[in-house]
Amino acid sequence: MASRNNNLDTTNTASMASQTLKHRSRDDPNIITTTRNNKSTKNRRENNMAMAKRGLRSLAITVSIPLSLTLLTIYLTSTHSYVMVSKPSWFPPLWAIHITSLASSFLLGLSAWLVWAVGGFHQKPTALSLYLAQLGLSLVWHPIVLGSGASWVGLAVCLATFGALVGCFRICKEVNPTAGDIIAPCLAWTAFLAIVNLTLIFL
Repeated sequence: MASRNNNLDTTNTASMASQTLKHRSRDDPNIITTTRNNKSTKNRRENNMAMAKRGLRSLAITVSIPLSLTLLTIYLTSTHSYVMVSKPSWFPPLWAIHITSLASSFLLGLSAWLVWAVGGFHQKPTALSLYLAQLGLSLVWHPIVLGSGASWVGLAVCLATFGALVGCFRICKEVNPTAGDIIAPCLAWTAFLAIVNLTLIFL
């Protein structure tokens, strides 16, 4: 009989302790705060992952569009005029022009994404216009010079491209210094193409 009473007392004590623990866990501010912090951390992590995915998606789109257009232009453009003309030894081979043009398109797409990511196109709408202008001009340069051999027209296009790039460089440098630095090699390449283009006129 005494053993049964002891068992009942033990069971009642455990039950009371369990209820006290549950009641305390509901009312204890430290436990509530910890739970909220864990949920907040989880939500923040999920938000960061979602933002990272959106950022990667927008980066892929921003870079792939100019790359695809440049690649399509290279594929469709006849290079007969550039191949047949007698050129100085320092002239870049055709494959080098193509690869560097693709690299330039990639860098400019990356620069545009960096500006877009910080809202630069809303702050400086001119930046988008200049970016699209230089993209269009660089695309038409290939068929004009490499295909048709219209060096004078190509030189005008090349100088206009350089001017648009200078504008992009200045605006992007204000919005995001890294974006401006990325455009610098593209400026150097366009300036070199202008020299090549000028030389072609007198060949």
